[in-house]
Amino acid sequence: MQFIDQARIAVKAGRGGDGIVAFRREKYVPAGGPSGGDGGRGGDVLLRADANLQTLLDFKYRRLFEAPEGKRGGPNRCSGASGDHMVIKVPCGTEVRDLRTGILLGDLVNAGDELLVAAGGRGGLGNAHYLSNRNRAPEKFSEGRDGEQWLLQLELKLLAEVGIIGLPNAGKSTLISVLSAARPRIADYPFTTLVPNLGVVRRPSGDGTVFADIPGLIAGAAQGAGLGHDFLRHIERTRLLIHLVDASSETVAADLEVVSGELTAYGHGLASRPRLLVLSKIELLEPAAVKELQLELDQLTGQQVLAISAVAAMGLKELLASVWQQLGIQT
Repeated sequence: MQFIDQARIAVKAGRGGDGIVAFRREKYVPAGGPSGGDGGRGGDVLLRADANLQTLLDFKYRRLFEAPEGKRGGPNRCSGASGDHMVIKVPCGTEVRDLRTGILLGDLVNAGDELLVAAGGRGGLGNAHYLSNRNRAPEKFSEGRDGEQWLLQLELKLLAEVGIIGLPNAGKSTLISVLSAARPRIADYPFTTLVPNLGVVRRPSGDGTVFADIPGLIAGAAQGAGLGHDFLRHIERTRLLIHLVDASSETVAADLEVVSGELTAYGHGLASRPRLLVLSKIELLEPAAVKELQLELDQLTGQQVLAISAVAAMGLKELLASVWQQLGIQT
């Protein structure tokens, strides 16, 4: 399934039905008077979060959504039927913004959350509404109002508690494939991962925690370089970041600073988000070299740096123990 996390759509609520001019003409009812009914209200357009959807792919093929119009009024003061509401299903975690102004209209996080994005037009009044002592036979009615129409920007932000970040080829996809049942594409060249991957990691209690493997960040990602700018938004909702650094790199400290700098440049509180620093691919180094590298990074960052090998299943228990501790989950 193709992963689409942004979409632009146009929504148009239904127009209200017109009122009508009618008079009662019944046997034994002299001078029956006006009886034109009111028009029905136009249908609303609503967005609803659906847990079964994972992408905004549907909106790639359909961009315009129109709700039905209300029906005209009828004789004998019969009101016209209102138009049915149009419900558009979106994935959980979808932000809705006005395309022209960028104003946030709503954030559909939980399954079943609804957002009214276009209100249907009011129905017109029939001539029965204009009856008065001065005008006993009004021939006046009003037309239905047009429904609201808006251009919307939809942005999907993944709902994951833990985000795995790092430079391309730092071992993020391998880690999530080992910790969960996710099966991302893995290769020995940079930018293998082109879309975020989600995996559910089992907690000690038996419940699941969602981990997200975010495509590699590079210098300038926050300004649009590489793939990072497209996917930085997906870690805005995470409670904890796992920052992987390739231990076999010749510039480990510089690699660490690149990603840290991009988090700061992007903003949205990512730089201050709790973050575990983790050396990956330690199977490529001697144990003594790994210890020396850990000590160097400990002094540089002022926090304990973990070391793992997803391929050799080394240090994963310690990593998960730190994750559960940061998330406040009892082990």
